[in-house]
Amino acid sequence: MSDTRADRELDHTDSVAAEQQYVSMLYDKLDELRQYNSRRLAETLRETGGTPQARTERDISTKMHIDKLSQLSAVENGLCFGRLDLDSGERFHIGRLGLFDEENEYTPLLIDWRAPAARPFYLATAASRDGVVRRRHIRTTRRTVTDLEDEVLDLDAAEQSSHLGLAGEATLLAALDERRTGKMGDIVATIQAEQDRIIRSGMNGVLVVQGGPGTGKTAVALHRAAYLLYTYRQQLTKRGVLVVGPNPTFLRYIGQVLPSLGETGVLLSTVGELYPGVVATGRESAEAAELKGRSEMVSVLNNAVRERQQVPKNYIEVTFDREPLHIDKSTCSQARTKARKSRKSHNEARKIFRREMFSALALQVADRLGRDLLDQRDIDDISAELRADTGVCEALEGLWPELEPTTLLDELLSSPERLRKASRKYFDEQQRQALLRESGAEWTPSDAPLLDELAELLGEDDSEQQQAQRQQEREELAYAEGVLHIMEQDEEIIDPERLRVSDVLDADLLAQRHRTDSDMTAAERAAGDRTWTFGHVIIDEAQELSAMAWRVLMRRCPSRSMTVVGDIAQTGSTAGASSWHEVLSPYVARRWRLEELTINYRTPSEIMSRAESLLSAMDVDLSVPNSVRSTGVEPYRLRVAEEELPTRVAEVTAKETGAVDGGRVAVLLPAGELSEIGPSIVERTPEAAFGPQPEGLEAPVMVLTVDQAKGLEFDSVVVVEPQVLLSESSRGLSDVYVALTRSTTRLAVVHTGDLPPELQGLEIEE
Repeated sequence: MSDTRADRELDHTDSVAAEQQYVSMLYDKLDELRQYNSRRLAETLRETGGTPQARTERDISTKMHIDKLSQLSAVENGLCFGRLDLDSGERFHIGRLGLFDEENEYTPLLIDWRAPAARPFYLATAASRDGVVRRRHIRTTRRTVTDLEDEVLDLDAAEQSSHLGLAGEATLLAALDERRTGKMGDIVATIQAEQDRIIRSGMNGVLVVQGGPGTGKTAVALHRAAYLLYTYRQQLTKRGVLVVGPNPTFLRYIGQVLPSLGETGVLLSTVGELYPGVVATGRESAEAAELKGRSEMVSVLNNAVRERQQVPKNYIEVTFDREPLHIDKSTCSQARTKARKSRKSHNEARKIFRREMFSALALQVADRLGRDLLDQRDIDDISAELRADTGVCEALEGLWPELEPTTLLDELLSSPERLRKASRKYFDEQQRQALLRESGAEWTPSDAPLLDELAELLGEDDSEQQQAQRQQEREELAYAEGVLHIMEQDEEIIDPERLRVSDVLDADLLAQRHRTDSDMTAAERAAGDRTWTFGHVIIDEAQELSAMAWRVLMRRCPSRSMTVVGDIAQTGSTAGASSWHEVLSPYVARRWRLEELTINYRTPSEIMSRAESLLSAMDVDLSVPNSVRSTGVEPYRLRVAEEELPTRVAEVTAKETGAVDGGRVAVLLPAGELSEIGPSIVERTPEAAFGPQPEGLEAPVMVLTVDQAKGLEFDSVVVVEPQVLLSESSRGLSDVYVALTRSTTRLAVVHTGDLPPELQGLEIEE
């Protein structure tokens, strides 16, 4: 038996050495490509002068080489992670991008994980081999092969898979047991079958991915973005892909995943960042955020806009040409009615109102002078003089002003009278008091959807900008026609018989190529354009979005090509969703499809068994995901005196920091305890991060509220006062459920009073 074991060890060593040789060759190829693109970039940058067409081509070439270099650098770590041995005798290595041998008829050296040929690496089982004899998982550290795991699939299925049907179980568990680093890693080497089916699902329609804690929802969403960009590159390059997360900390946490998969042209944003020019970092009460998220706010905002479309009680008198002129109620009412019936936005309809008023006032002046003595040209001249008169224009501006979303919303929320008029049918006095704020206060994330809604209601009178743009385009076209004319003359002198430049390039195309934003990616252009519509939108932690936030995102994706990722059981916001049907039915009725993730890769069974009782107490029809790991470490609780709470929490935090040795610890507090306990922990642990700053992800300890920890994971979690968490919100059970399931290894609960019934079975720490 010992000889057999020795033979196996020798075979394993030889296999590692062979894979090391192949992987080294792949990295040599990667370096060749990098050097080639660096050289071509340098050559392109040295080129100067030339025709407009040559300059345009040079700009495009420069961007192409820069993008390629970024991609090649991003896939450096873990370039190759697997191999498929097929019945046919062929072998395919699987990795982060495709590499080919150009000298040998473009023979594939490395298959991109998104390619159809790579799919059996994630789906093949002993029961359904799909032509696969062996699947090899290759583990590397930088450019060195450290280990490998072989799965021979032509044996009995029961001997080759766990009860959960995991592929590459040893490699998967090794990845799951690694310490957290403060940045999310990709799962490209360990994608499981149920995840792969969702990742490769078609782009059309709304796909909802429901999954409990630790099921890899976020990882699946990001890998789906990379897959869609690979498969539907032509459609999505022009319009782009938007990935929406709950907060900036979360976006920083996931920020390296897509670049590591070779995709850098995706826009990552919160809903609060989708309104260009507004930084939504202010804070407000949970009640105010919930009220702003209600669908009734659409009517409130519409009322606020209509309230600015005034008519005088009797008349307004202005002086024109040294004579009094009356802007009367009847004339204004007729002009307002005509403007509103146009169904144009406020600022666009303003032009109709002013046109009608100037016409009516011109007739009033004509009547004073004797209309029968004037022709239409005279009346038009009077109208033009009225438009140039400051007093008349100021009076009309007061009746129907040009409005801007930020100004209007600030005036609405800072004025009790304006707010009362706009919301009297929808909110009571107590609710209006919750909505009121100081004028000029910082914008909050829940304000951003209101600003977006107002931008739709107000519109923009951009006639002058459009006229200027048309003039610029005419000048560019004339310039391009002149360039082509000169080039053709030169060509006729050199060789009148050869193909002319106008045969392959017209002036309009040349002008379009020469415009300043032609080298920007879709994501870069979309970030500054509120009206941009995306080819696909992916929404993570979607259960937290309010009705107003959903309106924003649906406007960004009129094609309804969306991936919605979340867990109804983890809904913490009172403005959030209680069912996917409730959220989606106003937009797509029942035309959406549901996929469910059922395996928990993050939370060990010892912790998940405690969280299961919380799920049972919620009124949700959801099953508990199966945990693939057991750590042997039981979660524990510690009851302390109220006056000792800050000190004892700091002590437990220090203990957990030592236990995970280089990992990450989170202290999750009720919002009301954050200001008291947070500084105490920071005082005893100077390297701790207090609050949800994105840079805090690098700290060994983060002190957060449960809401701030959404979507993140840590090696150890210390939950403080779960009973207070329950009482802070009508969805307190969800908050406690989220808090317990952030951990990958250890869990401690510190409390002063009685625990919720669902947690009383925790082991007691003395």
